[in-house]
Amino acid sequence: MKVFLIGANGQVGKYIVNLLQNSDEHTVKAMVRSEQQAEALKQTEVVTVVANLESSVDELAKAMEGCDAVIFSAGSGGKTGPDKTLLVDLDGAVKSMEAAEKARVKRYVMVSAFQAHNRESWMDSPIKPYMVAKHYADRMLISSQLNYTIVRPGGLTNEPGTGNVKLEENLQRGSIPREDVAKTVVASLNEEKTFRRSFDLMSGDTPIKEALKNI
Repeated sequence: MKVFLIGANGQVGKYIVNLLQNSDEHTVKAMVRSEQQAEALKQTEVVTVVANLESSVDELAKAMEGCDAVIFSAGSGGKTGPDKTLLVDLDGAVKSMEAAEKARVKRYVMVSAFQAHNRESWMDSPIKPYMVAKHYADRMLISSQLNYTIVRPGGLTNEPGTGNVKLEENLQRGSIPREDVAKTVVASLNEEKTFRRSFDLMSGDTPIKEALKNI
């Protein structure tokens, strides 16, 4: 499967790039925002394309041509304001969905946020604009024709991955290494049990592939 990765330069995205680049099942086309980022990836022989979530649907669709799946792991970042959150995490995500449909890409995996589907969990959150953006982007994905999976990880850490997780529709808040989020996202690409499903994701005691099969 040829995977178009949006957010390849992000902290989770870098793990995803590595997993796809070393996979026997998949190849990766990494979308980045600058030539400098592209050049760094090219040094490791990663196929790249420079594109921007604030550009047009047509431009994004052209970048995706020939791919079989999209992974969305991008974000405006914690140092930007609500304006960028709106333009990247909501509108940019939705444009990527429209672009995928236009490019006839069927499979789409979204890296979302813990309990983004549950307004009551984040009504008083200091990152409420971000959660609102993720909530409505996810809803647009669910209403699309894409074969989606929405992964909602808990608090992200830089600890080494364990390869063991817990995933359900609703979980109590916890944390998970970014490496294990990436492994779960990549493992979900071909796992039919995750098709048109969404779930919270935390560190746990079950191997990732087993957890996905038992969802």
